[in-house]
Amino acid sequence: MEKKNTIPLFILGSAPFLIVLAMCLSILYGAKNISMETVRNAVFHYDASNVDHAIIMTSRLPRAAGALIVGAFLAVSGAIMQGMTRNYLASPSIMGVSDGSAFVITVCMVFFSGMSSVQMILFSMLGSLLGAGIVFGAGSLISGGLSPVRLAIIGTIIGTFLSSLSAVIATYFQVSQNVSFWYNARIHQIDPDILKWAIPIGLAGLFLALSISKSITILSLGEEMSISLGQRTKFVRAAAILTVVILTGTAVALVGKIGFVGLIIPHIARFLAGLDYKWIIPCSGVLGGVFLALCDVLSRFVNYPFETPIGVVTSLIGVPFFLYLIRKKGGRDYA
Repeated sequence: MEKKNTIPLFILGSAPFLIVLAMCLSILYGAKNISMETVRNAVFHYDASNVDHAIIMTSRLPRAAGALIVGAFLAVSGAIMQGMTRNYLASPSIMGVSDGSAFVITVCMVFFSGMSSVQMILFSMLGSLLGAGIVFGAGSLISGGLSPVRLAIIGTIIGTFLSSLSAVIATYFQVSQNVSFWYNARIHQIDPDILKWAIPIGLAGLFLALSISKSITILSLGEEMSISLGQRTKFVRAAAILTVVILTGTAVALVGKIGFVGLIIPHIARFLAGLDYKWIIPCSGVLGGVFLALCDVLSRFVNYPFETPIGVVTSLIGVPFFLYLIRKKGGRDYA
């Protein structure tokens, strides 16, 4: 009991410090290192003619904020997916949710060019729903297809298919350069206008996630147990899917596909916070945001002074973690 009560409180209580630390590291370090005094002057006494000030306010600060909120959105999405499906391998990047978003964005860029930021986010959400629907629909049609490992395989196959189809469409209509953003997660090219809309929309998704956290805890106990406790499982699943669609769709529209954040962080949060999603969801948000921000900082030094795509960094951590989960739990259901 002590672990469940104190560690989540410690994580949430440390959240402001961890967020500020991650933002400071993200703003200070890169191809050009910037002093803290310069950062302070840029924030409180901005000079548009100062190159360092322009770098901080138009690039480094939006990039740091974007990494934090995207990491939080993906981690919370992964936590909800794992609790809802009782599948320890569930995550937006593995279950086709992110691939669906990127695919629909590709199609929209070809046929609906000139989309507004809000339209981009809405179409991305639609793609999230499409990707998840195809993967779970295919899994339900195959014997044993909803087991963790098989569903992960189906998700990988569907995701690869959607990515390949996107590449064909982008090449044929000669928009490959524009589409590549959503498949390589270039956080340094984040669009401040989309960020402006992503924050309130994503916060609404986080609020919804917290509001259903108790229901996700009950749902994670199993279908029969949930029904016996009087839970409306269909309503809870619908709310959970809506939450995942909002958070993942917003994240992909903002920075593109980023893998493994939604897989790794919920497991860490569950290990530290226990089995109650009242704590798992907010802890996942804090840890996910800080994790992705630090991965973004690390990506700048892997091949310094050139930047390494952040997806490479998350994959270097995520792939071994993925294999560890399969080896440890095999094909058993989430527990």
